[in-house]
Amino acid sequence: MIVKLSAPNSDYPDLTSGQAYCVIGIEADDYRILNDLGKPYLYPASLFTLLDDREPVDWVSSVGPEGERYAYPSALNEPGFFEDFFDGAGTSVAAFWQSVNQQLSRAA
Repeated sequence: MIVKLSAPNSDYPDLTSGQAYCVIGIEADDYRILNDLGKPYLYPASLFTLLDDREPVDWVSSVGPEGERYAYPSALNEPGFFEDFFDGAGTSVAAFWQSVNQQLSRAA
């Protein structure tokens, strides 16, 4: 899934207007992307224009109690995964980069 930042937004200085980004997951309808600093943060989907809506086949998708959507590669779909990643847990960091590298190579 590829999106493009629609317009400059001073609330998100770590994103570049017109830049294409690979979505690495969806959490409560927000997109998790690698920003310009290489950090996997969540951003409102409304900031982006969809360029390619094809989602990787290995994504596990679910809908929350209020209809919000969640979708991640199976390796990143464990509760608390990103908390562990940002805490620097070695297994989570390795699993994240392996998954993202696979996804980016397929997108290329």
